[in-house]
Amino acid sequence: MTVTGRLIDASNATLYAMCTVKDSLGEREFACIYKPIAGERPLWDFPDGTLANREYLTFLLSHWLDLHLVPPTILRDGPYGTGMVQMWIDIDPEIELMDFYSKDDPRLRSLALFDVIINNTDRKIGHLIPSTEGHLYGCDHGVTFHEEDKLRTVLWQWAGEIFTDPETDLLRKAREIFLVSKREIVKGLIEEQEIDATIARIDRALIAGSFPQPNPDWPAVPWPPF
Repeated sequence: MTVTGRLIDASNATLYAMCTVKDSLGEREFACIYKPIAGERPLWDFPDGTLANREYLTFLLSHWLDLHLVPPTILRDGPYGTGMVQMWIDIDPEIELMDFYSKDDPRLRSLALFDVIINNTDRKIGHLIPSTEGHLYGCDHGVTFHEEDKLRTVLWQWAGEIFTDPETDLLRKAREIFLVSKREIVKGLIEEQEIDATIARIDRALIAGSFPQPNPDWPAVPWPPF
């Protein structure tokens, strides 16, 4: 991996790099984002040095749920130490994010439900990546899985809407992942109390049967929203 630049507007050290992969197809090079743990800015409400793990877990959960909402992500060593490395996805230049984010689009709805599960406290407009292939990805998932409810997002257009049957099934599958099937893997990435809080959050969503409303005791939209 060779670092070639830096995203200067990011709050944590976010480096642009080129990675070389060797496999049965030969040698390939692709662009990626590298966030070394050493470059994470301390936060008042999240333990130091844990953001990379949360980004990786978000990718794993998206994969386990067959949603594929997060670009391929790994934890690995790099020029500035261990960190999160994520494949760079080019945004479709034909899509204007300021118009796109508020649409009633099933891809956005899927991401909104995913954010409920992961307790995303920073879903900004700029964290939406509609690709040139028509797929929607989300990025920047370091502040997730907190034990307190901290959902903060720009995707509120389905607040109060009843879950569809597939959405209810997805919540049940997520619950089983954290409770049983992948719990040992998850325990290596976040704290036990955060796992239990995630299960409890999913249970509340299943009981409510609908997308949550903004919490009046917590800022509903991240600032700045873009």
